[in-house]
Amino acid sequence: MRRSEKVLKIKEIFDIEYYDAKCSLDFDTPHQLLVAVQLSAQCTDKRVNIVTKDLFRKYTSVYDFANADIEELKEDIRPCGFYKNKAKNIIASSKDIVEKFNGELPQTMEEMLSLAGVGRKTANLVLGDLFGVPGLVIDTHAIRLTNRFGLTKYKDPYRIEMDLNKIVPDDYKMRFCHQLVYHGRRYCMARNPNCEECPAKALCKYYETKRKD
Repeated sequence: MRRSEKVLKIKEIFDIEYYDAKCSLDFDTPHQLLVAVQLSAQCTDKRVNIVTKDLFRKYTSVYDFANADIEELKEDIRPCGFYKNKAKNIIASSKDIVEKFNGELPQTMEEMLSLAGVGRKTANLVLGDLFGVPGLVIDTHAIRLTNRFGLTKYKDPYRIEMDLNKIVPDDYKMRFCHQLVYHGRRYCMARNPNCEECPAKALCKYYETKRKD
């Protein structure tokens, strides 16, 4: 089966299983989503949502974050881990948005990548969820699952993104990535995946190999 055909078969299953898949980070404004995504690196979305509940009450706009005291912000986000670097990037990127884009989140990949500490994964998520720009969010779930399904042979996020861009339809890219997160949490865990219960096991290269062992 061609990889593009397999994606459509997976889509049929995922659209039933995870019809309501969406970003699991809580936010009310575009900039809040960016901050939440920055905090989510090496941290669970659940913990980020706990932290941002108070954080977004304290810092109510991009201007508040741009003018934040870095030591104070570090303490505010400490539970998310890597708080020193995250605080630095949140303040710096907020200043970039204020100074370069008049306080409005940019809407192109090039402009998003010009923000301090923003990489392709973050940019694709923000652009896709906020502005409908087709993109693939290559997080740990996407890396693991697309390899297990046999949709790519690469481990590097950028190479995976470029590879999947060829086979995943534009209007499905963002939903596919959110569905991969849901599937990774429910069945396809990093350790001890629940292959026998997986509704997409017939399409999975990893399951096929596992059965032969």
